[in-house]
This record gives sequence, C-alpha cells and structure tokens, in this order.
Amino acid sequence: MSPTRSLIWQAPTWPGMHYDAVRVGAELSRARRAQGVVEGKLAGLGFEQRLELAAEAWSQDAVATAAIEGERIDLTAVRSSVARRLGVGNQDGPNAPRSVEGLLDIMDDAVRQREAPLTHERLYAWQAALFPTGYSGMVKILVGAYREHAEPMQIISGRVGHERVHYEAPSSADVPAEMQKLLDWFNATTEHDSLVKAALAHLWFETIHPFEDGNGRIGRVLIDLVLARDSGDVSRLIRTSQRLLDRRRDYYEQLERAQHGGLDVTEWVVWFVEQVRVSCEEASRVVDASLEKAVFWMNHQDKVLTARQRKVVNLLIDAGPNGFEGGMSTRKYEGIGGTSRATASRELIELEELGFLRKVGAGRSTRYYLSIQEWGPADAIHDGEPAEGN
Repeated sequence: MSPTRSLIWQAPTWPGMHYDAVRVGAELSRARRAQGVVEGKLAGLGFEQRLELAAEAWSQDAVATAAIEGERIDLTAVRSSVARRLGVGNQDGPNAPRSVEGLLDIMDDAVRQREAPLTHERLYAWQAALFPTGYSGMVKILVGAYREHAEPMQIISGRVGHERVHYEAPSSADVPAEMQKLLDWFNATTEHDSLVKAALAHLWFETIHPFEDGNGRIGRVLIDLVLARDSGDVSRLIRTSQRLLDRRRDYYEQLERAQHGGLDVTEWVVWFVEQVRVSCEEASRVVDASLEKAVFWMNHQDKVLTARQRKVVNLLIDAGPNGFEGGMSTRKYEGIGGTSRATASRELIELEELGFLRKVGAGRSTRYYLSIQEWGPADAIHDGEPAEGN
C-alpha cells in the first residue's frame, strides 16, 4: 500500500517569504517585553548564580531537543557535562555518550561562536557531531555532507501500511543550491527582527531538510544561534526547545501548514514568536526563584547549621517554589540525613526556631516548608491550614 500523500511541498522562491507585519509586530512587542524582564532580573544575580541557571537551562533544553525526535538521553549525564563546560556545579557526574556530547558541542558552538558565519562546512560539522559512529540507530547514514540519495526525501508518520507523507523535500540534487540561498540570506543583514529571523531560518532549513538525519536538532540549533546573536549568553536561559517539546503536536502542525501555505508565513511566525515569549516568561519565573533563594540565604547568613541541616535546607531550596513533595516530615528528614527519629525531630524544630522553616499541621501530620513567601503547595501557604497526610 502506498503512503497517503498530503499536499507535497513545491519549493517556492525563498527568501520571498512574507508575513503580516502588524500581526507579527503585536506578538513581537510582547515577546520583547518578556525578554527585557528576564534580562533586567538577571542583573540582580551574581555571576555564579547566572552560570548555574544557564547550566540548568542548557541541560534541560538539550534533553528536550532530543526528546522531540523521540530520543531519550540521561539528564544527569547532560548536567555533569554542561557543568564541566561552564565550570559550575557538580562536575563529577557520569559521562555522556559521544552522540550526546556532540549535541552539546553544537549547542555550545552556536552560542560561543555566534558571530562566526554559518557555512556549509559548519553545518557538516554539526551534523557529523550528532552521529559519531556514522549510524543513526542501526542504519548507516551519510554524515558530514548533505544527502545524496536518489529517492525522494519524505517526512512520513503513521504505522507501516498506513503512512502519511507530510511533505516531500527538494531533491538531493537541488539541496546544495537551496542551502546556498539560505546561507546567503542567513549571513546577510536583513530587515527582520531577530526573533522573526529565527522563525524564518528554522522553517526554511526544515523544509529543505538537507541531511539524511539530524535535521530537527540542527534546525533548532539554528534558533539558538540567532537568539545568541541577539542577546548573547542570556539566550542560554531561553529554553525554546523545551517549549517546542511541550507543544510538540502544535509545532509539527504549524511547520506543516507553513510548508504547504506558499509564501505567506504569518501564522507560523506569530506562533513561533509566541513560543519564544512563553519561554522568556518561564525563564523569568526561574530567575525569580533564584532571587528568592539569594535573599533567603542572605537573611540567614549569620546562622550556623549542621551539615545535615544545610543539606536538607538545600534540598528544599532546589525543589523550588512548588516545594518538596508533601513537605519535609520527621520521617523524611531521618532518611535523608541518616539519623535517628529523635535527632531528626530536634533538628527540624531548630530550623523552625531559626526561621528557616515554617511548620504546618500537628502530630503525625506535621510538615515543614521553607519560610519563603508564597513557596509551597497552595494548601500549605498559610500557617494553620491542614497539611498533607502521610
């Protein structure tokens, strides 16, 4: 049975793409305001704190861009690799596989070498880094070069026998010329805002689909490159791949509509800029949490804790505003600290008296939460409300 075909993309004369400047401009203004808020809040953090936030955001985004393609990678290994690259946090964790290191290499290259021109050779290196063995799964693929196979490059979904062709990319013979057009446009100064340019570059690259594999991840690194040129290292905090993973179905649908919609790409650009705005808003909340932590420790800098107490407080802080699930109980403290029930109870009471924790509930239902305003589950924000059960 032959695959069911949707409208097959016929290569337009890009970069003749156009969009409704009024509609795009309205969403662009909102995104730029959200971006400005993030940058303003970051000014209140120290260098090390900013690095720590960047490391976590980069780690999460690397896992997300792989997950969009259905690949699961170990977040712990990614975190330790990122920590070593940025010189921050826990650098003694497990090593990541070569393919994951390759993904981090190209994401890092996009930020650190953001002013370098985008060339065929640079893209070849990016794609080769993703497939260090020359295989994608069990299939040998061409790496470090554009695709050369004679058969059409089709984007297909669905089970065997019921496949759906979403679009057919340009023939392999046309790829070098199509990519040269894209690179000429990408490296030139354009009238487009950077967020719009990121949207157009990603759409254009994904539509050409120049490689046998790795196009999605490389296309999202192109977004990283444009954002890095726009806002420098701050761009590491804007987790666009995480947002695209959260909206994965919409992401694919929006790309497909744009690829079938001729040269008017308004809907795609508006949707994409909206996702960047939401990513900025999420980054802003992360920075807020970090600022709260900084103020929290500053308010308690003169207080002495045991190593066990500091470990538990840090654990609660790392859990963030939504709190350690179910709050901290004597039993949990006992397990985490490796101590007796009596010692756990005494040290929790000390932390409450020192102002680190606030107690909710009584008896077996007693739970402790950080003394940070509006942190913790909604039903435990105010003292005296029932705590969660055991």
